[in-house]
Amino acid sequence: MSFAAIIALEDGTILEGNGYGIETIEVGEIVFNTSMTGYQEIITDPSYKDQIITFTHPHIGNTGINDDDNESDMIHASGIVINELCDEPSNWRATTNLETFLKKNNKMGIAGIDTRSLTSLLREKGSLKACIASKEKLSNEEAINKAKEFSGLEGLDLAKVVSTTNSYKWNEGIWPDFIKNESKYKIVAIDFGIKKNILRLLSESFGEIQVVNAESSFDEIMQHNPDGVFLSNGPGDPEPCSYAIENIRKLLELKIPIFGICLGHQLLSLAANASTYKMKFGHHGANHPVQDLDSGEVFITSQNHGFAVDQDSLPKSIRPTHISLFDNSLQGIELTDSPAFSFQGHPEASPGPQEIQLLFNKFQKLVEENA
Repeated sequence: MSFAAIIALEDGTILEGNGYGIETIEVGEIVFNTSMTGYQEIITDPSYKDQIITFTHPHIGNTGINDDDNESDMIHASGIVINELCDEPSNWRATTNLETFLKKNNKMGIAGIDTRSLTSLLREKGSLKACIASKEKLSNEEAINKAKEFSGLEGLDLAKVVSTTNSYKWNEGIWPDFIKNESKYKIVAIDFGIKKNILRLLSESFGEIQVVNAESSFDEIMQHNPDGVFLSNGPGDPEPCSYAIENIRKLLELKIPIFGICLGHQLLSLAANASTYKMKFGHHGANHPVQDLDSGEVFITSQNHGFAVDQDSLPKSIRPTHISLFDNSLQGIELTDSPAFSFQGHPEASPGPQEIQLLFNKFQKLVEENA
């Protein structure tokens, strides 16, 4: 059952559509995502905390929601904006539809929006602060003011908000016949907003993985005697995560193998004395071409980030390994004085192409060589 709803942007733009899910008021940074599939994985990705996602694909909801593809235990996006909602999904794996899933998670979406026009606006002006709301709950002017009052993501540490409360062990692979076993090597994954499929791929490579909270102390991390440390994806600005940056610096001094992705890539770079910046509208989608600077090979990758590492800030100890062919922004680094590397995109590609999953093999080899 739909209801009248609005999107209000900080620049005064008002868009009207049909609300679904629960009638509520939500604020966040509005971004656009160009993925054609995988909306379930996207909205449950913790990296979208405090963001409102505009899907550029015109039909969302076609395949429904299933019991297996959530990347976390809840919807982290503040809301979703689509052109046309499919409320009668057709897929053999579906157990419910998108609207029911939103209601279960106390979230709101809005359909009937010209998402092409909205995406063009965001490309021109950059990601904007926004408010989505039921028209019964807020007037247009109140909604615009709500959008303006949102703090924005710059300077906001959200990793500690979405991270696991308690440490836990993970031993589940991609395939049902995955053999659960103890790893020859001890891998600690620091959860800044980790996705389940990342953990599955780590388990495929190493077996049991130890997952710890983002704010774990260095001593707490070292109690697990790690042979390698994984720095996960996550939301928000990397610069305020001083606790993580300091821990990573200590790990680098010990020459412990490190693999970082997304926010973890940015945190590794900051720990190695590079700097980061807020992008105009970020990279969000599953069709982003990235080039390996060593081989010249081009990979189609899954991306979700609003901050990036400044390539001009790299010290001599950091070697660039990958760049985006969309805007030449830095996509990967390797340290020359420590066994550590990182990648800006999501190499587990959930959703998205799997071409860059070979980075997990690189991490496995790095651990084996340095353990």
